[in-house]
Amino acid sequence: MKRHSERALLTRPGIRNRSGKGAGERCSESGLSFVELIIVVTILAILAGAAVPIARFQVKRQKEKELRRDLWEMRAAIDAYKFAAMKGGMVTKADSMNYPPDLQTLVDGVDIQSKKVKFLRRIPTDPMTGNTDWGMRSNQDEPDSDSFGGQNLFDVYTKSNGTALDGTKYNTW
Repeated sequence: MKRHSERALLTRPGIRNRSGKGAGERCSESGLSFVELIIVVTILAILAGAAVPIARFQVKRQKEKELRRDLWEMRAAIDAYKFAAMKGGMVTKADSMNYPPDLQTLVDGVDIQSKKVKFLRRIPTDPMTGNTDWGMRSNQDEPDSDSFGGQNLFDVYTKSNGTALDGTKYNTW
């Protein structure tokens, strides 16, 4: 008796293949159905929708960290300038109370005992506004003033009116 190839056997009527299907029948287990595909796409859309607010939260949180660091750095430089002036290392104006005249002075530096001392490498970029235009207060200004008197540089703040994650205004930090 001749052996027939498996292909030849499957083309004969009444002969079944290994999956139990006849020659002209399709196997329904071969891929995803349209309904399954819609369910998968829906689940992915829900997960992506949940990820967007989390990403925004992380970006805002990172900017707040940068703002705190920049404010701390500038305030530390102002304090270092005042400390150096109090020790008699430089000559300051009488009405300045030993505070620097502006931020640029901290970057440019001052001569202390024939050495150029710089208190800041650069004026940081405000992460909330995207520029180096910081709000400044002199010692003679009111604590909540938003205009700079110009006598000396006592404090810096951001000019952003935004609200932080903790509910406070950035310009009050």
